[in-house]
Amino acid sequence: MKSWCLPRPGALFVAKMEDILDVYARPFDPERPVVCVDETTKELRSTPRGSLPVQAERPEREDYVYERHGTANVFLSVEPLAGRRQVRLTERHTKLDFAEELRCILEDDYPNAERVVLITDNLNTHGVHALYEAFEPEQARRLARRLEWHFTPEHASWLNVAEIELSALSLQAIGRRVGSIDELRSRIERWVSQRNQRQVRIDWQFQAKDARIKLRRLYPRYKPAELS
Repeated sequence: MKSWCLPRPGALFVAKMEDILDVYARPFDPERPVVCVDETTKELRSTPRGSLPVQAERPEREDYVYERHGTANVFLSVEPLAGRRQVRLTERHTKLDFAEELRCILEDDYPNAERVVLITDNLNTHGVHALYEAFEPEQARRLARRLEWHFTPEHASWLNVAEIELSALSLQAIGRRVGSIDELRSRIERWVSQRNQRQVRIDWQFQAKDARIKLRRLYPRYKPAELS
């Protein structure tokens, strides 16, 4: 049996979906950059018995025995239209860690933007409330004012471009075993640098008009209001 995450059809789902699709359809605006944020956990595992190097017609091979060295949380933010991304590592993923990620995006990555148009999923750590747990009220409010927040529908993380970037990161840099946080950081930094230098953009083409055809089963039946 295969398991699958099925969305719950209805007005709430399609309203959030079309909101996200409208955001992706906006033209590039450096004053209001669209930034998608997501995170993943990476297990740190070493291979104590070593591996065999790449040979002709044979990929690198590693022994099945491994040692655990904990986990690391990987925050990734990406601006699809600019081909710009940033990755930061933390030991955990708490509201405080997420609040610090938001601060870094606003004050370090986009200090001159009027407002950051933020797309995230509905994880319970995601929300303005995280800022108030991490910072003094004045700072929390100042940061919150510079955010225009859009949430993907529940069970629809595919609508977050950052998930596409995390998949690319895994396939291209950190999908195999990584034994330490320093090695993980080194691999990620090389990947981010190379990808940003090439300004790899995400060409999102799925629009609301497409959703109304291809995903019409998720839409509620139209109920015109009765005239009094």
